[in-house]
Amino acid sequence: MQDPAVHEVRVTGYYPGVLGKIIELHAVYYHRNWAFDLSFEVQEARELADFLGRFRDDRDGLWVANVDGSFAGAIAIDGIQTDGEGARLRWFIVDPNFQGYGIGARLIDQAVAFCRKAGHQRVFLWTFRGLEAARRLYERAGFKLTQQHEVDQWGGVILEQKYELAL
Repeated sequence: MQDPAVHEVRVTGYYPGVLGKIIELHAVYYHRNWAFDLSFEVQEARELADFLGRFRDDRDGLWVANVDGSFAGAIAIDGIQTDGEGARLRWFIVDPNFQGYGIGARLIDQAVAFCRKAGHQRVFLWTFRGLEAARRLYERAGFKLTQQHEVDQWGGVILEQKYELAL
């Protein structure tokens, strides 16, 4: 693949079929790299479908990156818990074919800017140790590690981590 920087990178919102693309990329990536099982794909699909079914423009966000018309990644902000734990950054992923070109940073910046504009006071996310490129992007945006613990899920044991950003 050629450098996406010399091609058209477009960031849009929802479009028909993108739910399937987001879930497929998550399922394939995490199975291939972390041996996550079917329970991961089922959970991601159920939760993303529920999110899109209750989506509100003033509270929630979904951004999808495409390079020359090809799906390259996505990120979402789920604001339903904003009055409690905060808005939740979710479903952040960049296709490995497009990693390293600033797409992930652009998606995170857009999501954080949306949170500020929407009036969210805090943003949090759950991830796990080992996703170093994503961790660097979160920390660059100001997120701080606030919790971590081992969890036996998705066919293995992971060190789950919570990152938070006060706005």
